[in-house]
Order: sequence, then C-alpha cells, then structure tokens
Amino acid sequence: MNTVTTIVGIGLLFYILTCWAVIDIAYKDFSSLPVKAAWGFTALVPFIGVFIYLIFGYRKGTRRGKIEESENKV
Repeated sequence: MNTVTTIVGIGLLFYILTCWAVIDIAYKDFSSLPVKAAWGFTALVPFIGVFIYLIFGYRKGTRRGKIEESENKV
C-alpha cells in the first residue's frame, strides 16, 4: 500500500467517525442546548474531537426515543 492510500484511508475513517458523532449528538437530548452545542463543536475538532466525545460525552445524553418511551409509560 502506498502512502497516499494510507493517508486517504485514515482521513476517510476520521470523516466517518466525525459524521457518526455529529449524528449521535443530534439524536441525543443533553441537559441544555449550550451543552449540546459544546459537544457538537468538540466532535468537529479535527482528529481528536471524536475521541474526546467518545471518551467523555457519549454516555452523557439520552436518546430521544428512550425519553419518549419513558414518558408514555407514566
């Protein structure tokens, strides 16, 4: 494998991870809108932002579907 292919592959991997993180943040309900925006901006930081979100922010929010299900049970 040559160097260009490796660099493009790593860039594509980070692009996919960033897209996944942004979509995950969009679907989650955080405590407030500024917190959600902060995690969104963090995920957009090149290369390291996705890992910061995965380590510290992934378990912070709750999925909207889970909130709606718990409200319907009450």
